[in-house]
Amino acid sequence: MIQRLSNNLGVYEGEAPPETRQLEVDGYAVIRGVFTADDVQALRREIDSVFASYPQERGRTDEFRYEMFNRSALAQAALAHPRILAVIEPLLGNDCHVIANTAWRNSPEFAGGSWHCDSGPHIPRPEGVAWDERIPYPVFAIGAHLLLLDCEEADGPTAVAPGSHRSGRLAPPGRKHDPTLTYDGRPPVLLVGRAGDVALFVSDAWHRGTPAAGGRGRYFLQVHYGRRDLAQRVRTTAQVNHVAPEALARARGERQRTILGLHDPAFYDG
Repeated sequence: MIQRLSNNLGVYEGEAPPETRQLEVDGYAVIRGVFTADDVQALRREIDSVFASYPQERGRTDEFRYEMFNRSALAQAALAHPRILAVIEPLLGNDCHVIANTAWRNSPEFAGGSWHCDSGPHIPRPEGVAWDERIPYPVFAIGAHLLLLDCEEADGPTAVAPGSHRSGRLAPPGRKHDPTLTYDGRPPVLLVGRAGDVALFVSDAWHRGTPAAGGRGRYFLQVHYGRRDLAQRVRTTAQVNHVAPEALARARGERQRTILGLHDPAFYDG
């Protein structure tokens, strides 16, 4: 675990919630009962109004809306809940920030997705190269699902392969949709929970949305927290950047644009 020491980082040796240790070791955790039933209903009403007020994002599916803390005061307050910060700050530093913030409403016919990790792996290495257990495994980004509807197995919860965030590798390409995929002999864990719970996973962990099976679908506010050193991805770099018009005019070709920080949307990008 880490802490910010002035402008640098050091090892954190203080107290931390059990969910912090589980995140560090297993790559996932669930914080129970963070939000009350009244909190959940108020968040749902406000997020529903965002879905009604803003069009589909860049013509894509109608299941999500980006940059929620800009569009919802309650979403902005929720992502800074002290119980969430108490869990993630010992891993990301007490100056970590939100790098992406999306609301999701998946239908009961949610088809699920393939095994992947968000961006990363941040420390790639070949199979068979073990991590030195004397060094705490670094965490660069953490995804959070603030559940606004009960999420059980039939609803298509997120599955995580425990410990896979420490692999330094992507999930095997031939098993992208394999529900029996394991890492180091450990089977997937479903991040089920009640409305008001917060499910967390390390961004490097192999995870996927599982296919719904006649349930209610999913409704959650997704927040990605990153170390201060990771750029925010709430808006695309075409919208928010540090490039003056005259510098942009001088850029010729894709690499000259990306070296200035103008990237095509990828993981996290709104």
